[in-house]
Amino acid sequence: MVDATTERTNHGKADETEPEVALRGDELHKTYGSQLPFTRTVDVLEGATIEVRSSEIVGIVGANGSGKSTLMKILVGALEADAGTVETGGRVGWCPQEGLLYDRLTIRETFRLFGAAYEMTDEEIVAARDRLAAKLDFERFLDYRIDHLSGGNRQKVNLGVALMHDPDVLLLDEPYTGFDWDTYLAFWDLTEDLVERGTAIAVISHLINERERFDRIYELRDGRLHPDEVA
Repeated sequence: MVDATTERTNHGKADETEPEVALRGDELHKTYGSQLPFTRTVDVLEGATIEVRSSEIVGIVGANGSGKSTLMKILVGALEADAGTVETGGRVGWCPQEGLLYDRLTIRETFRLFGAAYEMTDEEIVAARDRLAAKLDFERFLDYRIDHLSGGNRQKVNLGVALMHDPDVLLLDEPYTGFDWDTYLAFWDLTEDLVERGTAIAVISHLINERERFDRIYELRDGRLHPDEVA
């Protein structure tokens, strides 16, 4: 991991030394078969390769059904590729498009559950929860059950539990869906803080409007990732 005290430019990248590769997926292949007769298989990934370095924000765009979420699941280890390799450095945080939250738990209980899974102490869990609740503005909902939250607040909690263990690599699948404008801005403030500390971030979205926020952008089409220059 690049030393966070090194002088940085452009999204926190080091001036003189090339940041370390924090995440690499190489020649990833994935085909979905069908159990129904006379129906074809679907080749989703056909040699997709991606690299994300420390203190870097990388965007991944593509049409609906292009395989973006499949790629993300393979990178985080939630889905096995048919071929290819994935290498990550350090702790990984994952914010999926469909949150992995339990409806009957409160936000406090949710953070305790995920914190225990991350092997955090009680003090670390409370500190992370309170810091992220203040940053993402869901403090007043801590005793609400997940199924009583709005879609936007559920996504805030989804993002919070992905961040609570201070990951070295953060993978985000449509992370700001349902956010209001203030939360959207808070999200980007948070990402800037993370890259200053050396976190590598990959963001999947069907549409990227503010291209200047990204160091690099890939388009996923025809099963492969095609680099696109940031405007």
